[in-house]
Amino acid sequence: MNLVTLEGVSKQYSERQLLDGVELLINDGDRIGLIGVNGSGKTTLLRMVAGLEVPDEGAITVWGGVRIGYLPQNAESQNSALGEGQTVLEYVYAGDSSRLRLLADYHEASGRLQQEPDSRTGQERLAELTNEMERTGGWSAEAEAKALLSRLGVAHFEARVETLSGGQQKRVALARALLEEVELLILDEPTNHIDAESVAWLEEYLISKSGALLMVTHDRYFLDRVVNRIVELDRRRLVKYPGNYGRYLELSTVRHEQMAAAERKRQNLLRRELEWLRRGAMARSTKQKARKQRVEELQRLQHDSGQENVAMALAGRRLGKKVLEASGLSKRYGELQLFEGVEFSLVPGDRIGIIGPNGAGKSTLLDILAGLTEADEGAVVWGSTVELGYYDQLNRGLDESARVIDFINDIAPLIRTDGSRRVDGSRRVDGSRRVDDGRRVDGSRRVDDGRRVEAAQMLEWFLFPRPQQRAYISALSGGERRRLYLLSVLAQRPNVLFLDEPTNDLDIQTLTVLEQFMDHFQGCLVVVSHDRYFLDRNVDYLATFEKGSMSSRYPGPFSNYLRRRQEQIMAGKEVRPDEEDKSGLAGRGRGEGAVAGKTARKLSWKEARELERVEGRITELEQQKERLSREINEAGGDYALLGELAERLEGVEAKLEEQMERWLVLSEMAQ
Repeated sequence: MNLVTLEGVSKQYSERQLLDGVELLINDGDRIGLIGVNGSGKTTLLRMVAGLEVPDEGAITVWGGVRIGYLPQNAESQNSALGEGQTVLEYVYAGDSSRLRLLADYHEASGRLQQEPDSRTGQERLAELTNEMERTGGWSAEAEAKALLSRLGVAHFEARVETLSGGQQKRVALARALLEEVELLILDEPTNHIDAESVAWLEEYLISKSGALLMVTHDRYFLDRVVNRIVELDRRRLVKYPGNYGRYLELSTVRHEQMAAAERKRQNLLRRELEWLRRGAMARSTKQKARKQRVEELQRLQHDSGQENVAMALAGRRLGKKVLEASGLSKRYGELQLFEGVEFSLVPGDRIGIIGPNGAGKSTLLDILAGLTEADEGAVVWGSTVELGYYDQLNRGLDESARVIDFINDIAPLIRTDGSRRVDGSRRVDGSRRVDDGRRVDGSRRVDDGRRVEAAQMLEWFLFPRPQQRAYISALSGGERRRLYLLSVLAQRPNVLFLDEPTNDLDIQTLTVLEQFMDHFQGCLVVVSHDRYFLDRNVDYLATFEKGSMSSRYPGPFSNYLRRRQEQIMAGKEVRPDEEDKSGLAGRGRGEGAVAGKTARKLSWKEARELERVEGRITELEQQKERLSREINEAGGDYALLGELAERLEGVEAKLEEQMERWLVLSEMAQ
């Protein structure tokens, strides 16, 4: 069944044409991943489908009263005062879900009755809502909302939404969007601001969720598992591909090969026609005129493959044996102790991914290591040959009043590429490296050995065409500024590179260029990220930063980290480095570290007995809940009794939820 139809949709902002005659059908069951470079208009397209913007030309038709839910990229962008005056639960309950709205009405009526216990109207209203809650299963909706918020890392349900950080607001808005009862759910960068384990959970949640899905994300594992169609916004038009992200890569390669072949054919034909005209062949004037018109037409045609990215390998700086030793690092903000006694070191060749919950202090740790923030305690000692490049989340040093070309010219007017290695292929996720046979199937151009390139060429590598290079940085989209900032960091040729959440704002094309750079980068790499694909692709070891400390290092990929962490949780201890050695997990440097692990332990006798008791307690509480619900229905006009029973029911439900959570922990251990 067709849900939404886009016909001839065009959109322009100022002098910039974003969409030109776009056509798209969104059907029931579609799970569409929208991709494209930053600034191409993806968010604008989502907002138009959601009804928040209107096209300049064309029509967007929503059929048969289809309900649409929308999660903006920035939670505050949809409403400048997101959930103002509301608690987290009140904001979530106010979404487009009849069960949650009923739950909100129930809590409101219950609160009023507590303030005015003798109000007959209030008592009648509460009785009516209680019956409706029982009939529609509203009690389970509350448990579902709280469980979902907890899974996304939101623990304080009664906190005012406006007091939360931007990342926390995004997670609250995501929870509300996931709970809404809609036929089409639109998500703009849903994986931003949530940790890697929550991303993996969200992936499974969306796979099991019914209805149509339209989303923008740069998480390639997410795209590969969740979507069944890829739509690429390419130069103001939509190109549709069936299947997931892996299938898109295959079909896109074929498409661009065909476009490249068409361009070669055009160039050959143009060359022959120009040669014919130069010879001044004798012919009737009408034929001569027709020839000239044909040449002019061929010159106007542009079969741009859109794949002019160059594998970026810059000449590196020498890195000595001593890189980094940091010991006893502690940082406190007021009453909040972020971390204490943290140890961190780097040796040549280290490529480390740091993961952990939001707010744990990962960015603060990088700032301290980079010398931008002072630790309360501890010492940071860098080697004398280190040249640090730090891609932070604040765009430090990005002068928005400058033109794009001038900004890069000031940093690196000329830079030498690395001619010691071939600029080919990429490191696969499993760590192996492709063998280059000299051919190009992706349309990219080979860089001459060790040549010097100018700023304009580097900007083209990073998807800034020549006309755009004269634009002011302030005129760029947020994603384009992040892309330019990344180039400014890499152009300074660091031999130690810090990347703080690079996938939050960079499009897939830019990430591909960055990954090509890192394939040939011989220095040390430290990445803070929640993107599993990016971590698997670019680092060798993972460390988790949480509860004020840094864990030991786990060999990648991310799935191995999850398995090892789960084993530790079930064992109730932290695996020490010497234990990792026994499991074949020791070793530092590129390519070391076998993937090996122990089987999960069985429940102890005490835990097995506890599981039995919890199961019995759950049965008992469910029976109490059923009995109280029945007594509420039979209370009739006895409003004093009704209020007492409702209060007892809330207490039973709270205990039941607590026991269910414990049962879940124990049952997962048992499995």
